[in-house]
Amino acid sequence: MTPDAPGTGALDLDKLFAARLHAARVRLYLATALFALHTVESRRVPTMAVDRHWRCYVSPAFVDHTPVEELAGVWVHEVSHLLRDHHGRSDRVARERGLMGPGERLRMNIAADCEINDDVFGDGLVRPEGAVVPASLGLPEGELMEDYLRQFRLGPRTQSMTWLDCGSGADGLEREWELGPDGAYGLSEQEQDAVRFRVAQGITARPGNAAKGWQRWAEEAFHPPQPWRDLLGAAIRSAASGSGAGEDYTYGRPSRRSAGLPGVVLPSLRRRPPRVSVVIDTSGSVSDTELGSALLEVAAISRAVGGRRDLVTVLPCDAAARIVHPLCRAEGIPLVGGGGTDLRTGFAKALRAQSRPDVIVVLTDGQTPWPGMRPPCRTVVGLFPRQHAARSWDEDDPEYVPDSPPAWARVVDIGPSSAAR
Repeated sequence: MTPDAPGTGALDLDKLFAARLHAARVRLYLATALFALHTVESRRVPTMAVDRHWRCYVSPAFVDHTPVEELAGVWVHEVSHLLRDHHGRSDRVARERGLMGPGERLRMNIAADCEINDDVFGDGLVRPEGAVVPASLGLPEGELMEDYLRQFRLGPRTQSMTWLDCGSGADGLEREWELGPDGAYGLSEQEQDAVRFRVAQGITARPGNAAKGWQRWAEEAFHPPQPWRDLLGAAIRSAASGSGAGEDYTYGRPSRRSAGLPGVVLPSLRRRPPRVSVVIDTSGSVSDTELGSALLEVAAISRAVGGRRDLVTVLPCDAAARIVHPLCRAEGIPLVGGGGTDLRTGFAKALRAQSRPDVIVVLTDGQTPWPGMRPPCRTVVGLFPRQHAARSWDEDDPEYVPDSPPAWARVVDIGPSSAAR
């Protein structure tokens, strides 16, 4: 993917489209997305780049000097930025962490490339020359853009990556050479969602052909997690206004007091997101599919607190509370249980933690006794759906009707037809 010197020849569309066809053959589940991209010739991009409206900008000189097999890898790389919504995620990270300016957007591009490139190549897809991988920055594989962004800064290791520019589709920052929202051949948000859904269908139909990162992405596309940023909003505001919440300083967003001191840049206080303790019901009445949904929600909760995995703990619980797990990777959390249900023990253990949570999230089918007193923190209950909403089943008592979650808890339904109560 290293750029070449500018050329004056016309774009070799035959070579470019032959590379796209090869990419579709070796990554059949991405074919819908690859052919949804509209190609735009541009001598202002170093290699290939995409905007957030699904246009692909291509350098003629880069196509001339790059073998078809490597061009196929670049096609897959660029469309991966769009499928994984790196532009939207970068915008959210920029707002939440106060990361402004082209330097920070370059870091986001590099972090997004690390997320894609750690498992996208091989099995018939050649890794392009100069492709950024986590190992080149001394970082582990299998993490998300938000995680990588916390683990490196621009410096000697990234000096060779300063040319990198995958467009606004990778980092959210619009370029001068892009056609913008009113330009021709862009996809609407509804059309973009339709493409993502078709790709997710292809992956889930034959998951053995897709890398783990793509399988995880497809699961979330079919089962969109709850909007935890909104659901935890009250707890976030409460944590931000509490004592010690603004104890971290950042120069990413200078203090307003700097205006009174010409030539001096003062840091601003960065608000701490809330600590979240997630209690997962692992009793026998909860299916493996629902436990998989719970892990998707845990990953979404981590993103809602700015990717701060150190602020999220997970507590599997049936009739007894299990070991509290710090959040490293959601899919690595052992959900042990299978007995009866009494989530009161989970509440008690969460509140006994050395760092008391600002909010407790409970993911359950609702067949549990609830604490008699309101916990000293906010509570959100995510209920797995049952075929008979008014009457849940019990193996020993078919007439059993579980207690409704208490009035002091915010209740949402976990599933395709999720809604807040």
